[in-house]
Amino acid sequence: MADAYIVAGTRTAGGRKGGRLREWHPADLGAAVLDEIVRKTKVPGEKVDDVIFGCVSQIGAQTGNLARNSVLGSSLPISVPGTTVDRQCGSSQQALHFAAQAIMSGTQDVVIAGGVESMTRVPMGAAIMDALKEGHGQPWDGKKIVEKYPNVQFNQFMGAEMVAKEWDITREQLDEFALTSHLNASKATKEGRFNDELLVLEGLDKEGNKVAHDSDEGIRHNSTLEGLQSLNTLAPKGRITAGTSSQICDGASAVMLVSEKALKELNLTPLARIHSLALAGTDPVMMLAGPIPATQTALERVGLTLDDIDLYELNEAFGSVPLAWAKELGADLSKLNVNGGAQALGHPLGATGTKLMTTLVYELKRRGGKYGLLAICEGGGTANATIIEAC
Repeated sequence: MADAYIVAGTRTAGGRKGGRLREWHPADLGAAVLDEIVRKTKVPGEKVDDVIFGCVSQIGAQTGNLARNSVLGSSLPISVPGTTVDRQCGSSQQALHFAAQAIMSGTQDVVIAGGVESMTRVPMGAAIMDALKEGHGQPWDGKKIVEKYPNVQFNQFMGAEMVAKEWDITREQLDEFALTSHLNASKATKEGRFNDELLVLEGLDKEGNKVAHDSDEGIRHNSTLEGLQSLNTLAPKGRITAGTSSQICDGASAVMLVSEKALKELNLTPLARIHSLALAGTDPVMMLAGPIPATQTALERVGLTLDDIDLYELNEAFGSVPLAWAKELGADLSKLNVNGGAQALGHPLGATGTKLMTTLVYELKRRGGKYGLLAICEGGGTANATIIEAC
């Protein structure tokens, strides 16, 4: 089987809901990261075989095939196609998997995978709310689903609580982990660790003045444990708070994957090789435990153990998810989300997969590490896991 290589990655800094990216159209955010990937690699646009983007809330400004609309807004020629996928929070990680599989199968040589989510313009759950308003039904109203899961609510907040209880993750541990996320993100920002991956955009401050959007807006640089402990739980007698949940976020990200043939023909330098791809389906009610079996499958397929992995990126949809994953698999917490996670940096849904992959690739390079692992929990009880090998 052929190899697939990552040759460049980029992401916008995370924008708070109603923050500096509030006036950016999702297709323009997508076009911006596409143009940046082309600028970084100097690959002629006509050499790009496909653009695959993740997007979760495909309604309004994010419907009508956002990937293709991003291509049309970019410098790429109209000959470049595009398609948009939804695997919930892992959508752009799935886009990366599809891109890698196309290259590994030998059917394509240059593919850009990425994702976009403007949670300011298209709020989370907008499609469901619209369906309720218009009487079009709900995703889980199918007769057979109702028969299998009578009187059950598929709710990610409840799922996060269930994960915390199943793996006995305490409120205290959750608050401490959230604080670590902010401290790591703050340190990474101040040390310039994100400089190689960030695409600086023109944004707007609170007064509407033009400013450089060059850092993640969600980081609380002066976060304290006392402040996190003072927050109310989202559910009565629960463990999860707003502080131990991912932040609503606007953003876009992209990576370019190429074949060995394209590496030589286009004179490209690889950053990492796709080493293993895996998926998992788990209990859709608990919903968020999928990264555990997905990681196990990804490791088993290539004969590695978690100890062989130098860095882990586990999406912090809620703090209970990576902590349960680490507890179950015996992971070294010093390797986990070393530059902060979604509790501090934000979780732009469809863009998160390639956002985290971009961070993982450049941090592996900075540290001189060999293997990196990315895993994301997803609505419906699925998960993606990806292992890369630095070049």
